[in-house]
Amino acid sequence: MDPLLPAASWLMTVAALVSAVACLAARRAVPWQGRQAALVMAAGMLLMATGALDPLGGVVLGALLLLSAMLGTMGVRGTPSAPACCHRALGSLVMAACMFESASTPGPVAGVEAAIGHGGHGLGGVLSAFVLVGTLAVVGWTVVAPWRRPELHRGGAARSLTVESWAMAGGVVAMCAGM
Repeated sequence: MDPLLPAASWLMTVAALVSAVACLAARRAVPWQGRQAALVMAAGMLLMATGALDPLGGVVLGALLLLSAMLGTMGVRGTPSAPACCHRALGSLVMAACMFESASTPGPVAGVEAAIGHGGHGLGGVLSAFVLVGTLAVVGWTVVAPWRRPELHRGGAARSLTVESWAMAGGVVAMCAGM
């Protein structure tokens, strides 16, 4: 099965790098939990795009993205930055599911495309559905978030956070289109 968008891995890598740079540019408006999540996503997508990961590497990267998502929300409850940290964590979860999906899908074998799925267990469909629903949630959150809350930050931090949010959503859409 050919991906919908052949250059998706590079598009999502560029989006993840833009998101990480914007997150770092926002400085103190983003707590360390958010910065580490953005940096882990960017590093993971760069590794994936370069083709340096085998299936075991994809599983390890997926596990690191899951851990990053958990750390990304640690200690932010009740703070003004909690929604943005949860948004980043959702992006990490969707990317982790994509990594697990790509690790569970066998590649071409002897010039013939192997059957799609996780060893015949049917997990490929469940992970694909989670990635699709998660992508819709990340994009929906990005669209609705500015309407649901008053702007917490002003000036450069607000612009950086907006760029970061939209870049992350664009990267997740590119990842979903590349599956």
